[in-house]
Amino acid sequence: MLELRNLKISFTSSTGVVDAVRGANLTVYPGQSVAIVGESGSGKSTTAMSIIGLLPGTGKVTEGSILFEGADITGLSDKQMQKYRGSEIGLVPQDPMTNLNPVWRIGTQVKESLRANHVVPGSEMDSRVTELLEEAGLPDAERRAKQYPHEFSGGMRQRALISIGLAARPKLLIADEPTSALDVTVQRQILDHLGTLTRELGTAVLFITHDLGLAAERAEHLVVMHRGRIVESGPSLKILRNPQHPYTRRLVKAAPSLASARIQSAREKGVDTAELLTTDKATESEQRVIEVRNLTKEFDIRGARGDKKTLKAVDDVSFYVRKGTTTALVGESGSGKSTVANMVLNLIDPTSGQVFYNGTDLSTLGARELFAMRRKLQVVFQNPYGSLDPMYSIYRCIEEPLVIHKVGGDRKARENRVAELLDMVSMPRSTMRRYPNELSGGQRQRIAIARALALNPEVIVLDEAVSALDVLVQNQILRLLAELQSDLELTYLFITHDLAVVRQTADDVVVMQKGRIVEAGRTDDIFNNPEQAYTRDLINAVPGLGIELGTGEHL
Repeated sequence: MLELRNLKISFTSSTGVVDAVRGANLTVYPGQSVAIVGESGSGKSTTAMSIIGLLPGTGKVTEGSILFEGADITGLSDKQMQKYRGSEIGLVPQDPMTNLNPVWRIGTQVKESLRANHVVPGSEMDSRVTELLEEAGLPDAERRAKQYPHEFSGGMRQRALISIGLAARPKLLIADEPTSALDVTVQRQILDHLGTLTRELGTAVLFITHDLGLAAERAEHLVVMHRGRIVESGPSLKILRNPQHPYTRRLVKAAPSLASARIQSAREKGVDTAELLTTDKATESEQRVIEVRNLTKEFDIRGARGDKKTLKAVDDVSFYVRKGTTTALVGESGSGKSTVANMVLNLIDPTSGQVFYNGTDLSTLGARELFAMRRKLQVVFQNPYGSLDPMYSIYRCIEEPLVIHKVGGDRKARENRVAELLDMVSMPRSTMRRYPNELSGGQRQRIAIARALALNPEVIVLDEAVSALDVLVQNQILRLLAELQSDLELTYLFITHDLAVVRQTADDVVVMQKGRIVEAGRTDDIFNNPEQAYTRDLINAVPGLGIELGTGEHL
């Protein structure tokens, strides 16, 4: 159905021509599912966008050909390409938050794809829109079609995008990181649904992803890209079990879901797993650095007719964090975990309950004592793109807490401290003069960690700190956090929805659902014997966890 022959794609920049894809060869057969895997900048999305004629900016195919059902579609004009878009080749774009028009109703946006591809007569459009949304797994589709994107959760938006992508019944669907912004349970539902739909319709799927576990579970064939080249391709399980190229080996080793699978299978076989884990604390203290008691938070919301209602976001939550260890607070979006983190950081006040830091109730502190306490309790936020001021140089980003808290002496001493912090997070000192927009996501997250360490804190709250990163970068950051923890005796409160990461890094796990704690305990106990069905669902939803890998001797 689709064949890429020696495809080369280049972009023209102010410094010259950049080759983004270098001689890629790829074949997709009717009804087949193929995944292109690689880190950011490997050329996987560029390859996919070239197929549908949507290369951004100055990007163009400079060599090779793209054949669709035998016809060469490489150099087609925009007008000629319209014949293929939607009706022959569908697309589910990456970010459900930005790929829907915020001022159009969902139904209107699905209708637009039907109209553009002349799929059904005008009189049947509304009923067809409802059918498509139902097909994509949206309950109460007729009412949902009248709503706007901001009224949908991330998972619902992604379902709407799937219904748009499949509206004209294309023969090939390109799914570009279709679930990277979603929770594991929602991710699994959507991928199950997409798999069923495409099988029933006989649609071939080209997945673009950086998650190897997900790729292996969902695609029959795997294509690994690195720096614009295809370095390995073949049946998914064959590549995972016996990767040939050094880059593929690194990817397999770094993927949290696969590391999690290795730990699981090693435990079952009675193998010592100390070297498989990134953290292994010899002496774990029982001292409670943070203790949360009966924490409740209610928010006022407007009801259907503007009546005031309250939403209980956090409901009677109690847990503690042991000194020098990592406690993971786990749950889906909307479970209340970030609200708990914000109350621990004293950024929002609880409706009732208390947060104790080293035995002191934070609600009893005055403004000055609270300011002093903030030095000991720092945070690394989820989005490395949004948490650094784009107008500040990296030096100023890291120096800011030192200036605010009047520590670090004169400018020269502060400069030395910033250089020292950059060393700690393995960034070159020359980075000081650069700005956030000149750094990759992983580099920005290192800067955010350096900034959090500036004041020598005791506790760092990591709010989804690695969820926006590629597996290799994620693996580097997790290792870095583990090293810093043992060197500086740090305590981490890790907020995440990714249980594969939890398996590798956390000592204790607290599972939240709908504002309440449903299960808590040591990581091994929770993973080996989850008591609640909800915890079991979360663990089983980790992509790739069911893949038999052995204990990784070949790596």
